[in-house]
Amino acid sequence: MRLAFSDCVFDTGSRELLRGGARQELSPKAFQFLELLLEARPRVLTKRELQDRLWPDAFVSESSLPRLAAEARAAIGDDAREGRLLRTVHRYGYSFAGEATAAKASVASACRLLLGERVIALREGDNVLGRSGDAQVCLDLARVSRQHARIVVTGRRALLEDLGSKNGTFLRGERIGAPCELADGDEICVGPAVLVFRSSGRDSTTQTGTVT
Repeated sequence: MRLAFSDCVFDTGSRELLRGGARQELSPKAFQFLELLLEARPRVLTKRELQDRLWPDAFVSESSLPRLAAEARAAIGDDAREGRLLRTVHRYGYSFAGEATAAKASVASACRLLLGERVIALREGDNVLGRSGDAQVCLDLARVSRQHARIVVTGRRALLEDLGSKNGTFLRGERIGAPCELADGDEICVGPAVLVFRSSGRDSTTQTGTVT
């Protein structure tokens, strides 16, 4: 499911929420909470329905759902007093009250990363590199942070940025401290992974997935 509403895009395939083109951090439960409301829209889901889906066979406090609602509202830029997107039905439940439409799939770019013989496609916009399972370039390796670095692609132009990783991100053999523009053929080191940035020409078959 990939839906657009207000200035947000909610994508269950990539497990991400974009707002104004920027990725918003959501806990897994808050992401699922928003997903349930979007799937059921405009129907109101009762507190019992939500609790049974979010915490099956577990007891949670009354404050659990309001905390998830507050987290989801902050991520999508909604206001609890107005309930423009996420509506609270007092003592009953929650619903998604905004207009949501199917969004186009994320656009592939001309940029990619080479890891040995593998080719990892980059998309337009943000591409997070890290150990997290929802990173666009998942590097399940020692010395790689969950969200280690980011490559922001605009056409054939790309910027590399470290995301406060413990072990740093290296470009052309030097640790970066600010966003740096990438050139075709640049070598990027993220932990033990050595990647080569390409923005032109052809390589072997494009692959995605986890690097181990």
